Amino acid sequence: MHNLTIEHPRSLVEIVEARLRDAIVNGELAFGEPITESVAAGFGVSRTPLREALARLELQGLVTVVPKKGTFVFTPSLDDVDDLCQFRLMLEVNALKLSLARAKDATLQDMNTAIDAMERADERGQRLAYARIDTEFHNAFFTHCGSRHLLDTYKTVLGRIAAIRTYLSVPLALEQKRSFREHKAVAKAFAGNAMPEVEEILDRHISRARTAYAARVGAAPTPGQSKGR
Repeated sequence: MHNLTIEHPRSLVEIVEARLRDAIVNGELAFGEPITESVAAGFGVSRTPLREALARLELQGLVTVVPKKGTFVFTPSLDDVDDLCQFRLMLEVNALKLSLARAKDATLQDMNTAIDAMERADERGQRLAYARIDTEFHNAFFTHCGSRHLLDTYKTVLGRIAAIRTYLSVPLALEQKRSFREHKAVAKAFAGNAMPEVEEILDRHISRARTAYAARVGAAPTPGQSKGR
């Protein structure tokens, strides 16, 4: 007898959560932007599922609840980005070490598939699509690492990483060009079992996010900061 897995339909809260998460990650909702109850009206839902969805997003660090003021899209400080970069580097290096030992071919195949897709997106000037595929490239490290705990830990910061990636890479074409070269270099070093080189490239690749973020927020106020936040 075959075991059949029944996929249960998502609840209304899950649907609203996913829609808001996508809006934050894709930059539709800017850092610091207020999320008002009019959003519920736009989704055609009541306040209750919106509030429950926002509570879930708060746990993921994607929204901030300010007492007596409201709920806002998270606005990372330079220290936040720095801490996130360090944590991300630690997770990704360890995930790649495990993937190299446990599922090298599958990991490399997913990395190269993402690289091909990124190249096509770059050629077409599809920067948001590039940023999404960029996330898929890094997700491959965790998909094949064989550690559920490492994957679960990564998921706690994935939304914030993806949102910052969109914020930095979509408006900066040169940043995407540099990023693409580094992705190819990571895949090549991984294919050659050169983990010290992989770690060096990733360190440079991830750490540059803080510099790029500092330059961008220094050039123009981050949305929401002018509101006294």
